[in-house]
Amino acid sequence: MAARLHCSIQNSLWHLNPSLLSFRSKVAHFKPRLHLGRSPSRGALFCTCSTGNIIVPSDESTESFVLTTPLYYVNAPPHMGSAYTTIAADAIARFQRLLGKKVTFITGTDEHGEKIATAALAQGSTPAEHCDVISQAYKRLWKDLDISYDKFIRTTDHKHEAIVKEFYSRVLAKGDIYRADYEGLYCINCEEYKDEKELLDDNCCPVHLKPCVLRREDNYFFALSKYQKSLEETFNQNPHFVQPSYRLNEVQSWIKSGLRDFSISRASVDWGIPVPNDKTQTIYVWFDALLGYISALTDDKDQPDLLSAVSSGWPAALHLIGKDILRFHAVYWPAMLMSAGLSLPKMVFGHGFLTKDGMKMGKSLGNTLEPNELVQRFGTDAVRYFFLREVEFGNDGDYSEERFINIVNAHLANTIGNLLNRTLGLLKKNCQSTLVVDSSTAVEGNAFKEKVEKLVDNTRIHYENLSLSTACENVLEIGNVGNSYMDERAPWSLFKQGGAASEAAAKDLVIILEAVRIVAIVLFPVTPSLSWRIYEQLGYSRDQFNAATWNDTKWGGLKGGQVMALPKPVFARIESQTEIEDKGAAVKTVKTKKKTKQAQGVAEA
Repeated sequence: MAARLHCSIQNSLWHLNPSLLSFRSKVAHFKPRLHLGRSPSRGALFCTCSTGNIIVPSDESTESFVLTTPLYYVNAPPHMGSAYTTIAADAIARFQRLLGKKVTFITGTDEHGEKIATAALAQGSTPAEHCDVISQAYKRLWKDLDISYDKFIRTTDHKHEAIVKEFYSRVLAKGDIYRADYEGLYCINCEEYKDEKELLDDNCCPVHLKPCVLRREDNYFFALSKYQKSLEETFNQNPHFVQPSYRLNEVQSWIKSGLRDFSISRASVDWGIPVPNDKTQTIYVWFDALLGYISALTDDKDQPDLLSAVSSGWPAALHLIGKDILRFHAVYWPAMLMSAGLSLPKMVFGHGFLTKDGMKMGKSLGNTLEPNELVQRFGTDAVRYFFLREVEFGNDGDYSEERFINIVNAHLANTIGNLLNRTLGLLKKNCQSTLVVDSSTAVEGNAFKEKVEKLVDNTRIHYENLSLSTACENVLEIGNVGNSYMDERAPWSLFKQGGAASEAAAKDLVIILEAVRIVAIVLFPVTPSLSWRIYEQLGYSRDQFNAATWNDTKWGGLKGGQVMALPKPVFARIESQTEIEDKGAAVKTVKTKKKTKQAQGVAEA
């Protein structure tokens, strides 16, 4: 960023507590701007690298797993990019719960800043009213998408403001905040000063394609440059901190180019948390929104403070973000935590963007993808499955309606749904919908069990490595193995033969249904509603389904004498627009022919 920083003792010291702040006399030009390890014990919530740290008693009775989505900006309603991140986070959270971990899944909304005030003004409402409306829109969408979050934090919450101010004061006491004049090119949409080298012609922002404006402000700054070496050491010692690995390369490149202090307050923005001891400034987004990951951990009924927050689960095991905010989460945030004496999160995972029909989405192009519309048209399971199965997690991914319908129909309706339906149909016809033996007995001497067990083991590995698409592939393969077994054994023919052949056919149905039961559990992180419908068809209660864990993927769950529900499709095939139109034309043709015949009959009479 082409900018000039002018500091003076007068405007740096007396606005802040002199006993806490050490003024930086030398100021250079600067540019503001997989494997998941086991969670550490609660005794390591604060680092021991700085003075005044608090030691929290250890409690390792249950392994905890805290994961977060970004706190979504409420200048506009939720879009498919936000939904994609949250669906992925939910799948990870559900998988970790199946493993028996104490999961805290955090999401929420970032509600301060200039864009929020502008958006509210455009709608003829106050910023607070605008934030209430958009925040509720997120909550409604998360409900429609079966998002099982544990904490929903809003940066306008009282408890959040208290945590932000305490954190700010802690960093201030470390001597890492100072005041200075700043002048530079500012993108209003990004709410960020830009480097001239990253701008397009006419000083246009490369993200929003709009000209940046020249601004000069008297702000507070965080001494990011002080943590250059510490960050380099962190990444060298823990190469899994940023994932996928190619994102780590980006981060290391940024650090290698030299870190520059960045502004953490705004003098021209009223809608925000006031800087402690200086009501003329509000705290800027990264020293506000990022703290939501910690403030979310506080209990609403408690008096909010940093100690109670971090003792409730910090550090996070996983920050899940879009690649566009990687720098702030992988560089700014760790340095801020180091300054405050807090432990770093275990991993930051930056996923890619979504496109539609191979094109970047945008309102100006008229090709936006509305998550609410997708859910209404195709259902929650279909939306969740498609984006987790078809987008390799970490990379960019594309949506096309044709591929969406083809994939969902082939995988969920045909491979899994139809396998269950036709097996239950044969069981009803030949066994009164009752299992003749335990599944463990039925599979004795059969290699089918080993095939399924291997696929289950692989699925778990892929979930743990955040390879969500590959995990879905392995689950689907269990369905393929079941269909192949059904076709090879042809139980419908064996039943006709009677005797020993009929007994073998009855066992085959138990084997196939056990495989489908296992599919319901291993696919649960991705399609929880579909998994429940499968379990219900297999004769289980809701309580039994809710109590299922990853241990229930072991062979032997179905028992002899267990009565199955009557066969009913668990996933309805989606019809394309062409099919719907063809049906309509066919119905119209039939009606026309009928009217013609009736007219002929009248004429003949």
